[in-house]
Amino acid sequence: MAKQKFYVVWVGRKPGVYTSWADCQLQTNGFDDAKFKSYESRAAADEAYQGGWKKHWGQGSAGASSGGGSSSGGKSSFYKRKSPSAEEIGEIDYNSISVDVGTNGNPGPVEYKGVDTQTGEVIFAVGPIAKGTNNLGEFLAIVHGLAHLKKLGSNKTVYSDSVNALKWVREKAVSSTLVRDDSTAEIWLMVDRAIRWLQTNTYSNKVLKWHTKQWGEIKADYGRK
Repeated sequence: MAKQKFYVVWVGRKPGVYTSWADCQLQTNGFDDAKFKSYESRAAADEAYQGGWKKHWGQGSAGASSGGGSSSGGKSSFYKRKSPSAEEIGEIDYNSISVDVGTNGNPGPVEYKGVDTQTGEVIFAVGPIAKGTNNLGEFLAIVHGLAHLKKLGSNKTVYSDSVNALKWVREKAVSSTLVRDDSTAEIWLMVDRAIRWLQTNTYSNKVLKWHTKQWGEIKADYGRK
């Protein structure tokens, strides 16, 4: 049986100590300059979190992940993302649509839209949906965009700034901690329908990450930061 690990997120969407890698990723994936590290004991993780990232983070070698030493008796792993170069990112493909989500709380009411990347013209808009999460809304927006473009026979690119949603689209499955109950029934019905669409349809469109740090906010941004 794999040994329990604890993940300290010093800089991310919601800093804290997490007990699963999936929860840690939700706080750090796509978050610029995220700082996080794993420990093999809760005590070591709590101590590191209280001590701050400057004391504990980035002591290992650079790379997606590398082995590290110990801290307060706990063996740890180090994570440091390498920012992509301008050559790796390339230029914006303006023959595209950009999607984004607007939320009021996470979880909370969700809406999403797709716009023409060149002009900013709204192509579709959905919501508000009673209760959902940012990532589920982004996932729905991408799939809605793909279905819309397939209906038109268009091979335009789809941009999203959500790493998790892009991963879910590739995998044709979602990994969300949002509970399924009466308050979330609406969004889960839509998500299940979107997954079925991905599993039963093909498309040639590129689905790409919008690089906010290099390009600014995505064209469909709701301005609710």
